[in-house]
Amino acid sequence: MRQATGMIVRRTPGPGLFDITPEARTWAEERARGADGLLTLFCRHSSASLTVQENADPDVRRDLEDAFARLAPRGAGYRHAMEGPDDMPAHLRAVLSGVNVAVPLIGGRLALGTWQAIYLWEHRDRPHRREVALHLLWG
Repeated sequence: MRQATGMIVRRTPGPGLFDITPEARTWAEERARGADGLLTLFCRHSSASLTVQENADPDVRRDLEDAFARLAPRGAGYRHAMEGPDDMPAHLRAVLSGVNVAVPLIGGRLALGTWQAIYLWEHRDRPHRREVALHLLWG
């Protein structure tokens, strides 16, 4: 087996799901060159997350945002508030959605479904610079 590591850096303007599939696909497929393997992505932050989700209908992403706003609302009287009213809800949302994703490579290509994409999910209100660590095993 071979392995490689890398990083995707993305600036986010505020809350939302941001498709990082093109960067992940290019990075992994250039290295695997037709081989089978596994790409693991890890979000290096506690107030943002990663998810694999539908990429066809933007209403899915809006509905996810709305659902998470109900599950982890701002202004709910959290003890942790020194970084602002959006910080603790962002931590909860990251716990609920997760900070890592693993995607197989089959024949050197990401094995995502037709309507799937890899999203960096920003949970904070203001812009951030986010890093997603990549680890590829192939052989």
